[in-house]
Amino acid sequence: MRPTTAQLPGGGRSILPEHRVVALYGHPGVDELGILGIGSPQRAAGRLDDIAGDYGGPGLRPIMPAFELITPLVLASPGEDGMYRKRLDDAVIARYHEAAREADALLILDIQPGRADFMDEARALERWLKEPDVSLALDPEWHMGPGEVPGKSIGSVDAATVNEVSQYLSDLVRREHLPQKLLLLHRFTDDMIEGEDQLRTRPGLAIVENVDGFGTPPAKISKYDRFTDQRDGLFQGFKLFFEEDTDLMSPNDVLGLRPRVDVVIYE
Repeated sequence: MRPTTAQLPGGGRSILPEHRVVALYGHPGVDELGILGIGSPQRAAGRLDDIAGDYGGPGLRPIMPAFELITPLVLASPGEDGMYRKRLDDAVIARYHEAAREADALLILDIQPGRADFMDEARALERWLKEPDVSLALDPEWHMGPGEVPGKSIGSVDAATVNEVSQYLSDLVRREHLPQKLLLLHRFTDDMIEGEDQLRTRPGLAIVENVDGFGTPPAKISKYDRFTDQRDGLFQGFKLFFEEDTDLMSPNDVLGLRPRVDVVIYE
């Protein structure tokens, strides 16, 4: 049994709302999927340190840096098992986990499930989710129904599925005496999270609705205003794209958003 003294990077047992999380996103060796996958994990850690530093300062929340690593990665073809996704080898995840620990950062595992179930993919990552510094993200854009193909359909997830995953993760936190974990929910369309008013908060979790989608600052801010959920217990995330965004928003721009952004992700 893991002792109750298990700590987060930098100490403590709670991520939000005490901190602001700043993360790099990506998949190893696939440059177009984000900066995290460009070069070595150690190189990414150096870039993360530079970016995260722009969000700190007097009167601001302390920064919790993070890697958001895609696993499994959605595929345009069925793959060996017909699920349109490919899991990362544990050895690769271990490299990023080690680099995150060296940088006093979280590791967030981002599920792009294809036609697989979110719960099956979460359970497949349990070895890592038992670690005190590993959290989880769900990417409904890449959750395909029968007959749907990634890249040709935009996926979604219903609240019941999210609640099942959040209950599983909350139970894991309790059973293993772990610090708080993030559960990120990515979205950029109105129906990407079906029945979102039925989302449940859970002990030991900080559930974040992360507003995705690239574009101009006015378009991104409009989407943030539309999707942010101000119910007690849910937190706000915002994603920036180095390549796809037009006139990349500055840290000061992001810090000026209301409600305040709890998680900032760079792809």
